[in-house]
Amino acid sequence: MRLGVLLCDDVAPERQAAHGNYRDMFSALFQDYSKQISLDFYRVIDGEYPKHIDECDAYITSGSQFGANDGFVWIGHLMAFIERLYEEKKPFVGICFGHQLMAKALGGEVVTSGRGWGIGVNSHEVKEQPSWMAGAGRTVSLVVSHQDQISQLPPEARVLAGSDFCPFAMIQIKTYFLGIQGHPEFTKSYVKDLMTARQQLYGDDAYEKGINSLSQPVDDKQVVSWIVRFLDTALTNSQT
Repeated sequence: MRLGVLLCDDVAPERQAAHGNYRDMFSALFQDYSKQISLDFYRVIDGEYPKHIDECDAYITSGSQFGANDGFVWIGHLMAFIERLYEEKKPFVGICFGHQLMAKALGGEVVTSGRGWGIGVNSHEVKEQPSWMAGAGRTVSLVVSHQDQISQLPPEARVLAGSDFCPFAMIQIKTYFLGIQGHPEFTKSYVKDLMTARQQLYGDDAYEKGINSLSQPVDDKQVVSWIVRFLDTALTNSQT
């Protein structure tokens, strides 16, 4: 499988030496699947896209410091590309910003949440368990870093996982679109450094709670296995 990674941001230069850039994070995320998945990278933040939609079998986004409602030209272009992927039934996984942009592109709504920032490790109740989510427990935990959230689902969206804080943390639309609010590609050490740099944004209580949450286990390995099985299933369905 050729998986196109749509890069929507860069790690801050002062953190790249310790943690790499998003390209490095996604390469590490899929390293256990290198025999079955090859990654192609496209800097959509700079207007770089595949020459043809079939250049890759499926696509996945990185997160971004920007929001789905920001009025930048490149975000509008990415939303149009996501709409085209949907129309052509091309498998797609949206991570954080991509999760929100996917929902907005297909008729949902995204807002800055009145619940405040989601930072550190967040756990969400598994609401549905499609066959590709084999091994799911009652909850799924990932590191998160977001202030915006999906507030209204697009048509035909199914909620796979959510919580009181983030009701739509993981959604599926039809058989070929998947959205995940958390970051399976982020390490705890990166999130800790990111939270420390942004401490003034959160306030002392939220920051301390976020830092303390990093002692909790995360399900990044399981989630990436779900992503791979989801994409395999979507591709198989598209060929039948």
